[in-house]
Amino acid sequence: MSTNTDLYRDARDHLVDVIGDYDKAVETFRWPEITGSFNWATDWFDVIAHNNQRTALWIVEQDGSERKVTFAEMAQASDQVATWLRGLGVSKGDRVILMLGNQVELWEAMLAVAKLGAVIMPTTGALGPEDLADRITRGGARFVIANAADAPKFEQVPGDYVRIAVGDTPNWHRYADAYDVAPDAHETVTTVEDPLLVYFTSGTTSKPKLVEHSQISYPVGHMSTMAWIGVRPGDVHLAISSPGWAKHAWSCFFAPWIAEATIFVYNYSRFDAADLLAQLHRAGVSTFCAPPTVWRMLIQAELGSKPEGLREILGAGEPLNPEVIETVQRAWGLTIRDGFGQTETTLQVGNTPGQPVKAGSMGRPMPGVPVVLIDPLTGELADEGEICLDLSKAPLNLMTGYLDDAQRNAAVMHGGHYHTGDVAARDADGYITYIGRTDDVFKSSDYKVSPFELESVLIEHPAVVEAAVVPQPHDTRLAIPKAYVALAEGWSADADTARAIMEYARDHLAPYLKVRRVEFFELPKTISGKIRRVELRRREDEAHESGSPIPTEHRYEDLVQ
Repeated sequence: MSTNTDLYRDARDHLVDVIGDYDKAVETFRWPEITGSFNWATDWFDVIAHNNQRTALWIVEQDGSERKVTFAEMAQASDQVATWLRGLGVSKGDRVILMLGNQVELWEAMLAVAKLGAVIMPTTGALGPEDLADRITRGGARFVIANAADAPKFEQVPGDYVRIAVGDTPNWHRYADAYDVAPDAHETVTTVEDPLLVYFTSGTTSKPKLVEHSQISYPVGHMSTMAWIGVRPGDVHLAISSPGWAKHAWSCFFAPWIAEATIFVYNYSRFDAADLLAQLHRAGVSTFCAPPTVWRMLIQAELGSKPEGLREILGAGEPLNPEVIETVQRAWGLTIRDGFGQTETTLQVGNTPGQPVKAGSMGRPMPGVPVVLIDPLTGELADEGEICLDLSKAPLNLMTGYLDDAQRNAAVMHGGHYHTGDVAARDADGYITYIGRTDDVFKSSDYKVSPFELESVLIEHPAVVEAAVVPQPHDTRLAIPKAYVALAEGWSADADTARAIMEYARDHLAPYLKVRRVEFFELPKTISGKIRRVELRRREDEAHESGSPIPTEHRYEDLVQ
């Protein structure tokens, strides 16, 4: 009789084998029917780690120092940490904040907390006391594991929670003491329905939501992310990502270890393109995922020859302009592939390995992920509409829900679908192109305007580092597109630059998509770096209501003939 681990491995192996043939993968892949008791850390990681001397984690610092940890060593250390944490009172269901950087203790602790059936609450070190208090209170955290350097932040965070420090700090338990204990064996203590992770979203429009994932929604669901990346057993995978956010768990924890690959981390305090390229060569990186900002900085350096081991390259987080993709294609003969997912899910839509990539498209629905587009007005299936998951097909890679928020859960799960809040269009070949958030898309005259589409063009202009397009209320047209722009170094925030940007947009967009206002502005962002368009929209609404145009903006009709 097959065990849950057998079923997991069979599904993983099949997806690795067929993902290069998209149609076959969609037709033949099925999620493993894992039931009853299951714990990814013990039933998968410990199994693949047994007597395994291959490198599981490889961390390189900017000064050249490095540390390699084998799968067997990681299993042993996480057992020690789990045994020690249990001695401090950590038990099944307890929520544990992990506020650590890209350091070995992060991976040890994630496995250890999971082995105890406790709940991991990944948290970025960039948070201040107010945000940490919110996580302690609303998240119900009973334990905190943080670096000693961050301990002072918690002096202003009240609560009856146990403090554990990596490093020495008064009145905190020393994480290093875990290495002095004899590890106990950790048997599966969880079922598939039990919680494993709680993520705070970055709150682009409201207070952060608490997203809960089960023992299978991420641990099994990230097979879709593994397939998109194209990472295989024995590979070396590098993803540029910060701990505390879901993308880090996607590409720096679950996906590579599902594939039995090495997680490679390069820690730098200041980005240096030449140094990163040297690491890609030296480490024999097979699969590489980076945000568009990193790709843009890489092409400004000398890309040189393709790193010898590199097979798959990916971008995530925001649109990549065609120039970047074409430059890398010419230099390395590889195409940067895009994908789409959320903290609430794993990878939903992606350009998969070996398949044609259409400019601007984020690909097709991943095997096993029941993506549909729903017309927000009629609720019917459509070729343009909100990206949704069909709940009748029980999408395995979907969160269990928002923690303690029945009203929000009802809103996103209504009508038999999970609603992402993102709008897209699908072409005749099934490729899906992102349009924008449902609350970002607006009407200008009778035309639908996608800020995402305009921003994708604006960032192609050399003066523009970042752009956020929002509707400016207009008495005749209902609204007109306004671009808030963060300028590149060397460009002046003046009328000449604004004119150049608006003319470029005019020449590369349909007439009804003209950018009619430009303002050079420091873009408001969440702690994770996402632009808070809600603040910009509010600024425009207030200016309109007061009847006073914003004096620092540049107007199309004043500058462009």
